[in-house]
Amino acid sequence: MDRTLILDLLLIAAGAITVAAVARRMGWPAPLLLVLAGLAVSPFVPNVPLNPDLVLFVFLPPLLYSAALDSSYLKLRDVKRAVGMLSIGLVIFTTVVVGLVVHLLLPDLSLAAAFALGAIIAPPDAVAAVAVGRRLGLPRRSLTILIGESLFNDATALTLYRVAIGAAIGGTVTLFQGVGQFLYAASAGVVIGLALAFVFGWILERIRDSLVENTVMLLIPFGAYLAAESMHASGVIAVVIIGLYLGNRMYHTGFGTRLVSDAVWRVTAFFLETIVFALIGLQLVPVIKGIAARSAWQVVGVAAAVFLVTVLARFVWVFAVTYLLGLFRRDFKPDPRVTVILGWAGMRGVVSLAAAFAIPVAMPERDRAMLLFLTFTTVIGTLLVQGMSFPWLIRKLRVSSEQEIYEDRLAEASAQQAALTAGLEKLDQLIEREGGNPDEIQKQVIDQLKEKTWRRSLTAWERLGGGTAQGGSETPSSLYRRLRREMMQAERDVFIRLRDERRLDDEVLREVMASLDFEEAILER
Repeated sequence: MDRTLILDLLLIAAGAITVAAVARRMGWPAPLLLVLAGLAVSPFVPNVPLNPDLVLFVFLPPLLYSAALDSSYLKLRDVKRAVGMLSIGLVIFTTVVVGLVVHLLLPDLSLAAAFALGAIIAPPDAVAAVAVGRRLGLPRRSLTILIGESLFNDATALTLYRVAIGAAIGGTVTLFQGVGQFLYAASAGVVIGLALAFVFGWILERIRDSLVENTVMLLIPFGAYLAAESMHASGVIAVVIIGLYLGNRMYHTGFGTRLVSDAVWRVTAFFLETIVFALIGLQLVPVIKGIAARSAWQVVGVAAAVFLVTVLARFVWVFAVTYLLGLFRRDFKPDPRVTVILGWAGMRGVVSLAAAFAIPVAMPERDRAMLLFLTFTTVIGTLLVQGMSFPWLIRKLRVSSEQEIYEDRLAEASAQQAALTAGLEKLDQLIEREGGNPDEIQKQVIDQLKEKTWRRSLTAWERLGGGTAQGGSETPSSLYRRLRREMMQAERDVFIRLRDERRLDDEVLREVMASLDFEEAILER
């Protein structure tokens, strides 16, 4: 591989992580700031083309898998109708509407190529929307719908894209054949995903080694995606199904596996998303060069029209489906504020750009360049216009999850109480089994266990009051955590000083620091 390209990628990664770090510190949406930074520096840096194979086979599988692991299968099942209408129905609707409008505005562009563009820009990427929604307390049901849509809509869009591109470059694909290809890709993806999920689940349950388990899990999304795509099935669906299955069973694994897995996938997702959004902005110059031969006014007008149609198509579909469901289901009362937010959460992402860059060179260069430009302007337009205004819209409509948060805390406190009662009963049984007459040392151990148990219960109930006691004073649990953190910092300073004085080995230092780190993680929780 070219060393210059490797250096460019390293510099992009370093710069993107720096921008993302600033965004996180300032509380700004990192994806939007990364796109803006990429646009700003694009004219001044060497051209770094967006390799579609890199996106579809390297970036996409782990990002989908990470999102699926972190999702709730049970919650997605509760909103499966809404997710299906968005990830399948809306993608098809957007493809058709955008394709017809583009063919009307650019008669020299074939209808198949216009539909290919519609399929390319049809699937939204919910990364930015979900990040903002979580930070501003968007209701959980809305977040679940957005996550579910982003997990499955790529499969629909990429299948439609393949059919449209096949027809655009000279193939003869009938409507019946297109529907057949779509059904085969989806159903085969489900079958392959379920089969691999059971196989990998069986393997992981028998490894019993957190480090090896998580190493195997790093390979799963790539293997599943390649296996499905090699059989012309949907790799997206296969990866998502495996992620949902293993994520649902993650709580049956050891604590070490869960701790390592959470850290590994948080870092992986952050790293890949950071590079992806930076690469989107960096495509400005190569995209503009491709349409230099066309009239500037025509290009700008068509780009604006495609952007508006893409945004309006989502609004029309979301409102129509929502209120049609309201007509047929008397128990369903749609909240217009939530409907507006779902309609506005249509930011496009890197999958659309990767699909555009993957358009075969067999298509006329003039048409290919135009499709790429329209994809780029739509992705950038939705990220900036919708992404920048999304936080304002949530605040303006006053949509929040405060009641859900209170109910969660109440449910957690009740569950903690039931679980801790069971733990104390088990402790009493163990005492009885050992003779029922503990000595002084055993009594101290038992008292420590009971005290720690009741402290956990007290902490859960205190959260219902926001972590403060009556009159706004510090609760006992908060006081305990604050003082214990200060004590642990003093203990760490001693361990480090003894290591520096060569009175403590580095290996021993790692062990005692890990013990303190786990304790502090529990306190933080």
